[in-house]
Amino acid sequence: MPRVTVEQALEQAAWHRQQGRREVAEAICRQILGQHAGHVQAQFLLGAVLADSGRLDEAGVLLRDLDTRQPGDAGVSLTLASILRRQGDVDEAASVLQRALQQFPDDAAVCQGLGLVERARGDLSAAIGWLQLAVHKRPDFVEGRNNLGLTLTEAGQPEAAIEHFRVALRSAPSVAELHYNLGIALAALGRHADAAQTYRRATELNPGYVDAFINLGTALKTMGQLDHAIAALAQAIRLQPSRAVSHSHLAAVYEWQARHDEAVASHRRAISLAPDDAAIHGSFLYTLLFHPAYDVQALRAAHDAWSQRHSQALAPMTVRCENDRAADRRLRIGYVCGSFRDHVLGRYLMPLLREHDRAGFEIACYSNNRGDDHVTADFRRLADIWRDIGRLSDVDAASLIARDQVDILVDTTLHMEGNRLLVFARRPAPLQATIGGYPGSTGLAAIDYRFTDVHLDPPGADDDAYVEQSLRLPATFWCYDPLDEEHAVGPLPADSEGRITFGCLNNFSKVNDEVLSLWARALHAVEGSRLIMLCHEGSHRRHTLDALKRLGIEPGRIEFFGYRPRSDYLELFQRVDISLDTIPYNGHTTSLDSLWMGVPVVTLVGKTVVGRAGLSQLTNLGLPDLIAFSPEQYVSIAAALAADHSRLRELRRSLRSLMENSPLMDAKRFARDVEAAYRRIWQRWCGQDPGGC
Repeated sequence: MPRVTVEQALEQAAWHRQQGRREVAEAICRQILGQHAGHVQAQFLLGAVLADSGRLDEAGVLLRDLDTRQPGDAGVSLTLASILRRQGDVDEAASVLQRALQQFPDDAAVCQGLGLVERARGDLSAAIGWLQLAVHKRPDFVEGRNNLGLTLTEAGQPEAAIEHFRVALRSAPSVAELHYNLGIALAALGRHADAAQTYRRATELNPGYVDAFINLGTALKTMGQLDHAIAALAQAIRLQPSRAVSHSHLAAVYEWQARHDEAVASHRRAISLAPDDAAIHGSFLYTLLFHPAYDVQALRAAHDAWSQRHSQALAPMTVRCENDRAADRRLRIGYVCGSFRDHVLGRYLMPLLREHDRAGFEIACYSNNRGDDHVTADFRRLADIWRDIGRLSDVDAASLIARDQVDILVDTTLHMEGNRLLVFARRPAPLQATIGGYPGSTGLAAIDYRFTDVHLDPPGADDDAYVEQSLRLPATFWCYDPLDEEHAVGPLPADSEGRITFGCLNNFSKVNDEVLSLWARALHAVEGSRLIMLCHEGSHRRHTLDALKRLGIEPGRIEFFGYRPRSDYLELFQRVDISLDTIPYNGHTTSLDSLWMGVPVVTLVGKTVVGRAGLSQLTNLGLPDLIAFSPEQYVSIAAALAADHSRLRELRRSLRSLMENSPLMDAKRFARDVEAAYRRIWQRWCGQDPGGC
């Protein structure tokens, strides 16, 4: 056989690297270097192969040596800078690239390298500038446009990002990564159908693209195509069974289909694969609130397990006792929220922030928004201090809050998406509390207090269910504001339909076999009645119909409606005579919406705090006769109300006025009650020994 030249061997090594056979490429390069010590091309290729394999220290030694021996080689400079950047040494990476730029001022790849360094530093504006220069110097620079698009998306400019991805795709339509990244930008704009199409194209080009299948699944979930979402996520799991996020997203879809046992099982699998991921574990805690089998003790144990795993080992920040301990001074309250926008959490917070007494309280908002909207601007105007922390690490966000000298730091999200509980775990403020979100527990000992009300948590009841100390508001946990939604209350549907229409427009996650049994009994008790429900299309609808048919309810008495924009959703109440509540998780916002639209809610009091929302809301409205304490009473109340059309007409006429004149919509009273609690816990802290704070 003819001898292979060094050049041919290098070509073979490069080919093997391109095919992903790094071990073969490495062996060839080492063989060449064994025979030709210091061979520049072999050493460079070996360094690149080692970097591909994540062996950055070894690669860095080889590339530094080459950079010394071969100054002025752009390829060496770029590869070395990439290694340094991945090692976190961005300053040295920048120095290497700046030297290269002096020699190669028109090199687009060097400009791109500097952009990636600035992106790693967190300076997205500077990064965008360098990457724009790179594509200006080389308009057909596909890699540069891809990185520019990614950076623009990260900087909250997805529209501009989309244009660069589309330009890159005209040159490289078969690059799956470009389709995938375009999907991310489209999803950031809420264009989930378009995003799903691009993710699907990425999977067609690369059938093993796990991330594309995951994002396709999440896009389909958002679109309400739940069965298709399950199929995409199942494929991601088949391709990479050990990927925790796939199981976590699958659990979320199961939850939306009210497949509670399967959701819990998928969450447990995700936790076992990523035991250190606090967000994945926290999603599991939120899911447990919907599961009928989890009582107060089981929920407390699950939250304690989360805290022990994710927060107890975190070193708190240096205890800050320099806060002025004057008991009556103006306090700085910091609200941490990922929903300072048109979102249910935002709608709860808006009245409180709007009515805060600015003479006694200074308001700092720490926004973890993934995207802002028209409501975000209103929140900004209500804040004395506004900080975006979405791109900050937990450590950096905690340091920022500590520098701001917040007196009371307030979580608004608990374990829902967008929380920053691990910021609170570092205790950047002397006092910490949670309000809004849902009336539960964070499980985090670093959060001193949880807001609730005297109906959700009667004094002395279930205090051991929470690690936080309960601050019981004297009236209501909720302050409702429809935020300028103009919808008149319509006539009673039964008057024109000639039959009673029950409704449940709650999140379908709150449905379970016990709920279906209750509803079936109510339908049996009211002849000719029907039930409308809000839920996405999919196999769970058939399961619901089958379950109700086994209970004697024919499918023709059930009507499903898909999820819809808020305005259209509120209009759907015009077709409902009586709303039927869910258990163990009552309706919260949905019940308030129902009451606002003149539709009474029949509730069953649950055994956990999320199941006592109806009790709190109806008590605040002076409607205790709609509160049931047993399944039998629930059915009896529903049947009696359905038979009393004059009462239904009166409620339809008066409920909105009752709401407007109740604590549920008295924003000034709500703000004063919350502020009184803030002042009370502050004065308590002021009286403590400073050495123990």
